[in-house]
Amino acid sequence: MTPDLLEQGARRVEERLAALETGKSNTESGGRAAGFSRVAQGAGEVDVTHGRILYLEDVSVSFDGFKAINKLSLDIAPGELRCIIGPNGAGKTTMMDIITGKTRPDEGTVFFGSTIDLLRYKEAEIAQLGIGRKFQKPTVFEQLTVFENLELALKMDKGVKASMLHRLDSAQADRLAENLHTIHLAGSASRLAGNLSHGQKQWLEIGMLLMQEPKLLLLDEPVAGMTDEETARTAELFLTLKGKHSLMVVEHDMSFIRTISEIVTVLCDGSVLAQGTLDQVQADERVIEVYLGR
Repeated sequence: MTPDLLEQGARRVEERLAALETGKSNTESGGRAAGFSRVAQGAGEVDVTHGRILYLEDVSVSFDGFKAINKLSLDIAPGELRCIIGPNGAGKTTMMDIITGKTRPDEGTVFFGSTIDLLRYKEAEIAQLGIGRKFQKPTVFEQLTVFENLELALKMDKGVKASMLHRLDSAQADRLAENLHTIHLAGSASRLAGNLSHGQKQWLEIGMLLMQEPKLLLLDEPVAGMTDEETARTAELFLTLKGKHSLMVVEHDMSFIRTISEIVTVLCDGSVLAQGTLDQVQADERVIEVYLGR
């Protein structure tokens, strides 16, 4: 994309940020947070009429005789923020690998909504369906600005010709500007991503995922390595995303989990050991024995 087009896009975003600051939002929801209550009907939508956006049932996978996932059954509601905890080797990463198509299970079913069988799709196709994944280490384009990183992540035709001729339209500029606010980087749009702090890079990568308009976000240890202030702001970010997106958060930081969680699922030996509020699972003798310690 040519510098003049980038400059024009940046000006649109600056104008949009100014409008947000003065309360002149003209988004489809009138500035209110969009909910996840509407039943999906259109092409490319996910059917959540049964109240679940993700189903895993009796899923198992083995590696060289080791059963990493063992008859795992789990489901998540639309707009839910589900926290996943468990000891190392419990199967948390493998579960995410299965959901995103990186690993194929030996048996079981994995559905996105009521009608999309994820086991029929490849990784890139699953991302296009609306499942975004963030790994523990942030991956951003460090030689590009925050604005350019988000613009590159836009959900659009990625062909060479289309990319060269692309110009931000008003809806895209609005979404980019709102995204900058959401991820706490509205004042850093022109900064090089490589100059951001670790926490800010994490937020930028989450913002890049959001530009893809995901329905389900999988987040692996998102606050690892963050300062206390960055961790608190990340909790605010996730609570803002809750309801607009469904989130699965794998994390070891119990204070962070307490801040954001309603339902916590504990994995052990590749299956669900316990599930409930954080207080409930922390009081479970089995969880204390295998994970929390005495």
